[in-house]
Amino acid sequence: MLPLISQYPIWFLCFCYRYLRLFVNVIAYQCHRTIPIPEEPSLTSQDVTVVIPSLGGDGLEDTISSILATHPFEVILVTIDANRERAQKMVDKMQTKKVKVLAVAQPNKRRQMVRAIPEVQTDVTVFADDDVTWRPKLLPWMLAPLEDERYGGVGTNQWLRDPQNPTLQERMWSFLNVTYLQRRNFDCAACNCLDGGLPCLSGRTVAYRTKIIREKAFMDGFTNEVWGFGRNYRLNADDDNFITRWLVTHGHEIAFQFHREAEVLTELEANPKFLKQCLRWSRSNWRSNITSMFVEGQVWIRHPWSLYAVFLTTFTHWAPLWDIALWYYCPPDCLTIWLLSATMLFSKIVKLLPLFFRDPTYVLFVPVSVVFGYLHALVKLYAASTLHVTAWGSREGADENDAYRMIQIKNTERTTFPSPYRLRIDTSQADKFYCHLQKRDLHQANHSIRVATPLSAIAHN
Repeated sequence: MLPLISQYPIWFLCFCYRYLRLFVNVIAYQCHRTIPIPEEPSLTSQDVTVVIPSLGGDGLEDTISSILATHPFEVILVTIDANRERAQKMVDKMQTKKVKVLAVAQPNKRRQMVRAIPEVQTDVTVFADDDVTWRPKLLPWMLAPLEDERYGGVGTNQWLRDPQNPTLQERMWSFLNVTYLQRRNFDCAACNCLDGGLPCLSGRTVAYRTKIIREKAFMDGFTNEVWGFGRNYRLNADDDNFITRWLVTHGHEIAFQFHREAEVLTELEANPKFLKQCLRWSRSNWRSNITSMFVEGQVWIRHPWSLYAVFLTTFTHWAPLWDIALWYYCPPDCLTIWLLSATMLFSKIVKLLPLFFRDPTYVLFVPVSVVFGYLHALVKLYAASTLHVTAWGSREGADENDAYRMIQIKNTERTTFPSPYRLRIDTSQADKFYCHLQKRDLHQANHSIRVATPLSAIAHN
């Protein structure tokens, strides 16, 4: 073997780069330990407010019921004005006083979250999607890491809600759904075990310390994120990616509770719309990973393994190209050919083993997973060429105001003030100004700053 390595050093380096993360992650996945529930916790379910951004739809009542079964202090349902009356009737029908209904004018998850945050009265805020089902003991497991002040956010492992009487085609799409969730669980558990990082704290169900997301600096950043290679777009999508990066750049630790009782059941599209979901997730990954690596940069220092195993794969993981190249340039040696064949086969199934233990019939769909893995490279490539698109494409009513999710910043909005002067807003007018900014378009808001702001609001730097 050593003579072959010396004869084909580039091939072996490429082989190691391609598969080192897999072998290490398999070990880390097995070594990951969920933070246990303390015998005498200082945080209980009464320290939790659950915020559910929603457009309404089938299953929402079941979602709220499963959340109420965990006994949180309050549930805040944030919908849109057009659906508020219907949402309130649904809540009234449930005969509970623990659910508050709020609304915003247009469907946008960031705006809905920001609408709810000032209403939270507890130390912990949990954001949940409107199509999830919670396990009865979920909250104690989510609260366990927050007993340690170092932790600012807690993620959950996720699984697919079993489809009812699926057809063979729906069964195939469901397999791809659960494969996506299992691969995500695998990567999150492995990376979190090795360096405390993970790809993203999924917004399907995630807990944060309320004091972190209520900070003015966070609210300003969350509502005014800019993106683009010229930093010329205001981004209102990718909310969970932003909050995950915020925790990393501000020194907070992240926990991933990989336990059956900390599992959240969810629904994905069991039809070709799943491809549109994959496209949206891929665009989000491109935007966020570029920001993590080349704008904020903290991931290079805080989470070096996650950088290699997750973030860099955005640019380097193209399964068809890697596999073709490794086979084409493979050294003509039986041992090497066997090694490459066994490793490729191992890589296609190892992450899915927990899936097969839970439902052995899924083994029949392994070829579908392999083919889809290669085709996903095309999805990823198309996503990279359309990063300006933020449409869901898979949910009714979700894209009616899609233009708001990425707004091009006009040159007039980038007004700068000559050094050593800068614009300051008088704190006594901050709340009033903030509300004013939300109600007017950005060009008018900047104009109002230049014309209407009193001289006392501009101070020497």
